Amino acid sequence: MNKKTLVLGASVNPNRYSYIAIERLIENKYEVRAVGRREGNINGVNIYKTKKIFKNIDTVSLYLGAKNQVEYYDYILKLNPKRVLFNPGTENGELEEILSQHNIAFERACTLVLLSVGAY
Repeated sequence: MNKKTLVLGASVNPNRYSYIAIERLIENKYEVRAVGRREGNINGVNIYKTKKIFKNIDTVSLYLGAKNQVEYYDYILKLNPKRVLFNPGTENGELEEILSQHNIAFERACTLVLLSVGAY
């Protein structure tokens, strides 16, 4: 049942939504991995700068604007997640098209809202 989640665009800044999402995912007992611009740690979750290949990623939760996603297209495909969540402000028709071609589901949805209503 545990949907292992990669937060892409993770930040150690507690005011960023990616930071809050990592905290909420942990609180809800999800296994979390994180990749961001800078290395760091949030409640025991390491943030990697490199495109580390994690096994069995269920969900990629995006916290990068569309133009910053381009360099991660191949990375996301290599992870082969079951779904990608486009959080508000990360919508990207080009990536949605690529995901569709690779049979990877996606949603334009907020990780925090999905967690708060029990729909994650």
